[in-house]
Amino acid sequence: MRTDPARTELIEPTEAPVATGSTEPTEAPVATEPTEPTEVPVATGPTEVPVATESTESTVATESTEVPVVTEYTVGSVAKLLGLPVATLRSWNQRYGLGPQRHRPGRHRHYTTEDLAVVTRMVELVRAGASPVSAARAAKTVLGPAPPLGDVGPVVAAAERMDVSGLLALVTAHLAHHGVVETWNRLCRPAFGAIVERQRRGDGYIDVEHVLSWALTTGLHRTVPALTDKDRQRPVVLACAAEEHHVLPLEVLRAALAEQGRPTLMLGAAVPADALLDALARRAGPAVVVLWSKTSDTARPEPIRIADNPAIDLVLAGPGWAGKEFAHGIRHVDSLEAAVAAVDELSRDDRPPR
Repeated sequence: MRTDPARTELIEPTEAPVATGSTEPTEAPVATEPTEPTEVPVATGPTEVPVATESTESTVATESTEVPVVTEYTVGSVAKLLGLPVATLRSWNQRYGLGPQRHRPGRHRHYTTEDLAVVTRMVELVRAGASPVSAARAAKTVLGPAPPLGDVGPVVAAAERMDVSGLLALVTAHLAHHGVVETWNRLCRPAFGAIVERQRRGDGYIDVEHVLSWALTTGLHRTVPALTDKDRQRPVVLACAAEEHHVLPLEVLRAALAEQGRPTLMLGAAVPADALLDALARRAGPAVVVLWSKTSDTARPEPIRIADNPAIDLVLAGPGWAGKEFAHGIRHVDSLEAAVAAVDELSRDDRPPR
């Protein structure tokens, strides 16, 4: 049974390809792990880069045009702004191409504001726990103009044409400039809704739906890579209920939490109750578990017994759990925003025990 696309649930409206974990489903990074430390020194100042006062170019006036001033930064000034060694910036430039993109013969390379935005994003991701390789790939997505938020037409058209590269570029640009939650609610859900409507008319479109699902999953991993759990917060475990294969909503939730600097353990689709218990036993201590179910057929009570453990906070996500009764302390959420808020509250160190 198809789900009404008008609902604001944390759910893709129809069938989605099955992901088995939180690794990117398509390509593996070619680059090897860098030899420079992956720990980026924590800056003592804000990561927001102040407006530069230096400029290596002047305004050039002619009779009909005026070339605007281009603000540029030396590698030393960028290192000081971001709280990094100059050697780290030079290593990132050599290994990943994250550095000055404009060069004029006879002059030193300088960072433009666009170059600075890329390395700033790199710093944020590495400090949050992303590997340098994945962080570098994600940082480059901030380049280019921001697409109009919610411009669904080009996305659906690219999926219909099976234009995989064009579709991925559109989705990735939205994620990079507008974030996961806004992209999901304003772009992806309406796009899936349009595809579902064509399916209801008997036009097929299962292939179109799968292409869009793949593009979104791939774009999520490119722009918001998985973070390393550094034991700074309570672990967050994401799993589909047994026999539930619709994992895309959990991929979206993983990325939305990663944007906030919160790492997760993604167990993926169709996780049996015993396997979920085994995973929690391997990670002794308090944890937050988000268990996803799309339909009532997969929303079975067996895994809910993990809530008997006072160290485990259980969040039941998705429409499959709607209308069911739960024990005290178990939460049910039916939107991406509600899921993010619940995990944020339950994983705080200062939260009183239930």
